[in-house]
Amino acid sequence: MDDALQTFIVESRELLQTMEASLLEIGQGGDDTENINAIFRAAHTIKGSAGLFSLDPIVAFTHVAESVLDRVRAQRIAMDPALARLFLDVCDQMGALVERVASGLEVNGELQARSDELARQLSHHLEGTAVFPVAGDWPDGAPAQVAPPVFGPGCVTSGLWHISLRGGPDLLRFGLDPLSILRYLGTFGQIVSLEMVLAGIPRLNQLDPETCYMGFELSFASKADAQTIEDSFAFVRDDCTVRLIPPYGPIADYRALFADMPEDSLLLGQMLLRCGSLTQAELAQALATQEWLAEDEAGQAPAPRLGEVLVDQQLVEQPVIDAALERQQQVRQTKGAEVTLIRVDAAKLDQLINLVGELIIAGAGAQLAARRFKAPALVEATGVLSRLVEDVRDSALTLRMVQIGATFNRFRRVVRDVAIELDKDIQLDIRGGETELDKTIVEKIGDPLTHIVRNALDHGIESAADRVARGKPAQGRLMLNAFHESGSIVIEVSDDGGGLKKERILAKAMERGLVAEGQGLSDKDIFNLVFEPGFSTAEQVSNLSGRGVGMDVVKRNIQALRGTVDLESSEGHGTTVRIRLPLTLAIIDGFLIGAGPSSYVVPLEQVVECIELPLAGQLASGANYLNLRGEVLPFIRLRDLFEIPGEPPRRENVVVVQYAGERAGLVVDQLFGEFQTVIKPLGKVFSHIRCIGGSTILGSGEVALILDVPGLVRHVTARETGLSRSRQGSLAATA
Repeated sequence: MDDALQTFIVESRELLQTMEASLLEIGQGGDDTENINAIFRAAHTIKGSAGLFSLDPIVAFTHVAESVLDRVRAQRIAMDPALARLFLDVCDQMGALVERVASGLEVNGELQARSDELARQLSHHLEGTAVFPVAGDWPDGAPAQVAPPVFGPGCVTSGLWHISLRGGPDLLRFGLDPLSILRYLGTFGQIVSLEMVLAGIPRLNQLDPETCYMGFELSFASKADAQTIEDSFAFVRDDCTVRLIPPYGPIADYRALFADMPEDSLLLGQMLLRCGSLTQAELAQALATQEWLAEDEAGQAPAPRLGEVLVDQQLVEQPVIDAALERQQQVRQTKGAEVTLIRVDAAKLDQLINLVGELIIAGAGAQLAARRFKAPALVEATGVLSRLVEDVRDSALTLRMVQIGATFNRFRRVVRDVAIELDKDIQLDIRGGETELDKTIVEKIGDPLTHIVRNALDHGIESAADRVARGKPAQGRLMLNAFHESGSIVIEVSDDGGGLKKERILAKAMERGLVAEGQGLSDKDIFNLVFEPGFSTAEQVSNLSGRGVGMDVVKRNIQALRGTVDLESSEGHGTTVRIRLPLTLAIIDGFLIGAGPSSYVVPLEQVVECIELPLAGQLASGANYLNLRGEVLPFIRLRDLFEIPGEPPRRENVVVVQYAGERAGLVVDQLFGEFQTVIKPLGKVFSHIRCIGGSTILGSGEVALILDVPGLVRHVTARETGLSRSRQGSLAATA
């Protein structure tokens, strides 16, 4: 049962995310019907699942919300902005109740009081709603032959009540007999037609005799009023799903009824039988007419459709046929795009990745041994094994890849709430939500993104009045974007606000002693000062930001994921925070190089090319750059960087690497070629070592260090920038 309860908690969290996303989509334009149906399904599923575990606080609270949603679906209540805001609070409360269950605690008084208050607010929408139309005076035993009303938009001319009843699983256990309901209905009306719903009955060896699996769809003629018919189900409403469609009911009721029908039996005739629009005899008559017309017009015209025959014979109104056909089309589209999914524990995936990593190391050792013994058959066999291991690696890593869209969608609520708090009009634009990256990275990037987004909303985007005064649209715009670039994923958070003020940042940095007086800094260096601990230029502190706490933590968390963060800004036009992250933290394709007795690995996606280093006589004296097809390429010798003793070989090579549009060269002694690299993190003892991102184990059992290419590129370009400024200063002093 613990496993089942855990499954309920996980599924409830997912359903609540869906519910919140649909609520935020309502009113954004287009048809809201699908969103409302999604909200209802989420609430209904959570309520039903909670009932299985006797989670009464969740069931009771969700039941009230579900009742309101049912009226919204039937278009008796409008989902206006005020009701949408109320349901966002309801969604939060449902989440709080689920989290209480996850923590193993009972619902406390404060939480229950909040549930009661929201239920009271919801109940206002259940009072004074439109009562079902009352049927005319019918003689006992048969429906009255009254003239139908004028047909209007959204209504169907049916003189019968339609009743849809689905028994809950515990209905029989509580001593309730579904047949007693039917017998009671017969005391004040007549059941004209009845269709049993048996799709939920399992195989005989799985059937529980105490569980109710059946349901009914029936047409009912009565002269009783709506309240009397509704009261017939009062004692089973908590254990059944009941839907009543009155005579001349709205077409939305039929759409909702068709939406709940099982997808395995959506033939038009069956659907109309179940909703009470047809009797079995009328359906048989219509099918016979269809067959006769098809034979009579064979070869002359297309065979008539069943819906056309039913309308021509005035058995069913056209809007009901259209609603049924619309449901059929939705099911076909859903099944066409259906993907079979299976839940897998994340810990099992992590274990699989670890085992694949060990397999790669063992395979590399076998391949090395085969080359040492120079056995052609063994070399070929290990080569095939290596290719298969690479395919297994790619498949295993794909299992851990998830789309970042789910993380982005969480910010719809953040932007809405913060905009209301700040009294700003802000639109969120999401792009690249289908971009995939490692699950572990997605989980850890949420908090840094939240801080960046809140800063953009608070400090970046101006108030509507200020924007209009500056000639901008009153509505601000925040964009989240993700895309792949050079083996990394780039996440951008952009706003069209006032931008960063370089002078204010520089003055604040000088005041705090971060920058010396007269020190020349590029725009990029000035903007990156905001990542210094405790740095803030905010003139006043708000509930959201301004205390100088957070941006340094953002940078530290991103660097812990082997990523980088940079700022671009234009005063008066906006700011872009750009985060670059590796696609995965586990296994990569690497390029193995050597310097002295040590081996190093460079991520293959960041390697552009390899060239031979010109001889010393061909380089300018003391120069740390070379001419690469007309472009200046700064380089650094790994021997110098890591203080490797000994003389370099006569022939040295340059590995050209690229990151974030900048290139640099790494001078090495040897090039060993491509190498599947299993990333092993360095311990805290080695955390101070610069330009190293991790380690890996070679096939020989030796350890090779993985180079931090972003750090190396920054180190090389910063050194060259410093030397350039030093030279310019010397020339100025001489002049």
